Amino acid sequence: MKIARTIAEVREALAAIGEVGLVPTMGAFHAGHVSLFRAARVENEMVVVSLFVNPAQFDAADDLAAYPRDEAHDAVVAEREGVDVLFAPSPEEVYPGGFATWVDVEGLGDRLEGAFRPGHFRGVATVCLKLFNIVRPDRAYFGEKDAQQAALVMKLVDDLNVDVDIRVLPTVRDDDGLALSSRNARLNPEHREAAAALPRALQAGAAAYARGEDAAAAAQRVLDAEPHVVPQYVEVARFDGRLVLAAAAQVGGIRLIDNVTLQEEPA
Repeated sequence: MKIARTIAEVREALAAIGEVGLVPTMGAFHAGHVSLFRAARVENEMVVVSLFVNPAQFDAADDLAAYPRDEAHDAVVAEREGVDVLFAPSPEEVYPGGFATWVDVEGLGDRLEGAFRPGHFRGVATVCLKLFNIVRPDRAYFGEKDAQQAALVMKLVDDLNVDVDIRVLPTVRDDDGLALSSRNARLNPEHREAAAALPRALQAGAAAYARGEDAAAAAQRVLDAEPHVVPQYVEVARFDGRLVLAAAAQVGGIRLIDNVTLQEEPA
């Protein structure tokens, strides 16, 4: 596996190669990331994984500083899973001096996560477009846990005619249902136990929806019963044809998001 630090190194590694799969990440790899690596490995001749904690998508400096980083561990996982190139650039490589071009996806980027994290999706859209232009992948892989992000990237690709297929894979969960996330590592044992209320709430909401009841209200009741969980939003939303129940909450000061599908778009 090659670890590339610069755009030039990535492009050199990809010269005269067949189909390429890209998995954009911010590192701290877990089983959810591994599921994306494996899907990319099956479908492509070359797999590129980006490892970049993108400062542009953080609205708080302390959140950026606290984001878990362990490149040595990530490199071991990536190599074990057959990744060909690990692209781990510096912020200066991605956003050189004088950088002034940003991508905004209006509407979709302004609600839910966009409303609670101003500028977040501008950073996501911009870095994804840069990665697509740098790597020129045939396919790019994202997780369903970040449903709004995945929908936003699909809208970006459609609107700007980017020649890449977006693959969205199912959320990988722990035994108690909590969606795997790099942020989970920052939860202490008490807060980790409390965090399981988030998937329980979403399942309660899905069950309520199936009965013709208010999904968001049912989920909210479950979250309100857990004193360590501070909900930010619980809402029904439509993302790229899926009707989902989406939620975000602070647990011990750590922000977690999750969603469940309520209804798929008719075929």
